[in-house]
Amino acid sequence: MKPGGLLKKYSIKPRDFVKAGEGSIRIQKFLKFIGFDAGLIRRISICAYEAEMNVVMHGGDGEMSMLVDPKEIVLEVADDGPGIPDIGLALQEGYSTASPEHREMGFGAGMGLPNIKKNADSLDIHSGNGQGVHLTMCFEVKTR
Repeated sequence: MKPGGLLKKYSIKPRDFVKAGEGSIRIQKFLKFIGFDAGLIRRISICAYEAEMNVVMHGGDGEMSMLVDPKEIVLEVADDGPGIPDIGLALQEGYSTASPEHREMGFGAGMGLPNIKKNADSLDIHSGNGQGVHLTMCFEVKTR
């Protein structure tokens, strides 16, 4: 994360479905309070939720951080879980490694990373087998 701007951080615990999604809701409320465009907030909220749920389902201990400045919002999500062995495959719509338990809860459509890629202005993924995951999503703030 680059210096400057306003920084918010939220911790994410693996397999904590009771608190899953709280970080993305807090980000959404914070951005609404500041007064950002509703379309931008929607895109950021989608990315935050998808990334947060991926950590809850597949990752280890994680953190979501958001840096807000007048021209750009940067959302980073990192965890110390098992990582993504094949990022290209994980970015394909419909590809899922969700467990049967997660599928019973309504997850596992294989749209998490594809939705993030579609809604972020840029997406950078660093991962590998046994290396955790680090996502950096950038969103341009357009002035009116």
